[in-house]
Amino acid sequence: MLAYHVKVSPFLLVQHFSRGLALWSMKKDPELESALSRNRRWVVNNQIKNIIVRSSDQTVSIDYLQRKFKSLDLQGKALNWVKKYPCCFELIRDNDQLFCRLTKPMNALVEEEESVKDQQEPVLAQRLAKLLMMSRTHKLNVAKINELKRSFGFPDDYLLRIVPKYPDRFRVVNCTGRRNSLEIELTRWDPELAVSAVEKSSAKNGHEIPTFSCSLPTTWVKSWQRFRDFNDSCPYISPYEDGSIETEKRTVALVHELLSLTLWKKASIFKLCHFKRDFRLPDNKLNVLLLKHPGIFYVTNKYRVYTVVLREGYRGSELVERDPLVVVKDKYGEVMQRGLHEYNRRHYLMNLEKKKKKQEASAAKTTKNEKEDDGKGGILDPDERKRFYRVLFGD
Repeated sequence: MLAYHVKVSPFLLVQHFSRGLALWSMKKDPELESALSRNRRWVVNNQIKNIIVRSSDQTVSIDYLQRKFKSLDLQGKALNWVKKYPCCFELIRDNDQLFCRLTKPMNALVEEEESVKDQQEPVLAQRLAKLLMMSRTHKLNVAKINELKRSFGFPDDYLLRIVPKYPDRFRVVNCTGRRNSLEIELTRWDPELAVSAVEKSSAKNGHEIPTFSCSLPTTWVKSWQRFRDFNDSCPYISPYEDGSIETEKRTVALVHELLSLTLWKKASIFKLCHFKRDFRLPDNKLNVLLLKHPGIFYVTNKYRVYTVVLREGYRGSELVERDPLVVVKDKYGEVMQRGLHEYNRRHYLMNLEKKKKKQEASAAKTTKNEKEDDGKGGILDPDERKRFYRVLFGD
């Protein structure tokens, strides 16, 4: 029997992953979809902002930005994108080459964000500790954390900025010596941190037994019934307890806790699957499990990125609780919207002017043609009519 070895590209693997999810559907929530749309443009501009801030003189060429567009998952021209946000980015020309830098309002927000990060360091350290406490071995690969570091609010330099300040809580280990095997290990278990968001919420509402909350309209009768059956089926299992026994309830609790630790109460399902061994998540079935619980999670494939959102984290399209870092980042969004409004208004007025000039040119052309026709005379001109009759009657 002949054996065929087929090399499968990463793109096809991701495509296969997406098709597997596409077999399932969830009723669209317009308000949550709106929240994700608003967040998308901010994410791109924030990445451009980070590229500029990291440069030596905080100025980058448009050509360099264009090359980075692929990594930002963007199409089109970088120059056109930057021009859309004049309140965020400033264009300067040097030796026939265009460069981009941040505007004064954006630079002020960068300083404010750094100040908030300094103030939030203890909270970020607790967030990192909670992640490690949920891990099977109480340690996580740095490369994997980096995949979701911005979702959790960790600064790019958290390995140097946060980890060394808490030697009684963390240590960095590298068993193989390779850079990609760098890990952060928890050195001390903190029982005060081993309390989940579900347990806190239940205690706050006066419930002795922790239970999940459902954020669906009462008209979703069948979904509500399934949610009640799930809640009553067995006791809540904390994600900080020993996870040696895999159960659906523990997995739901774990994903719920992970999302509650993120800034925007959402995460990419594809990136969450990178942690399946660390958190004992189900192999290739996480998407199916999440879709079984629409009262707790909202799954969407907006922008072709499968994302899971914690429903209870939102009231309509707005976050219920905004982290101080989110407050600063929302200010970026406000500056961005101001710039986009200015850009759209300017282009609207330019198009009006073009339309007006086009109409004036068309009217002038019509008037000119009418004058030329009047000047040429024709059969109605008396002299021309006489000549016409002479030829017709031979007189």
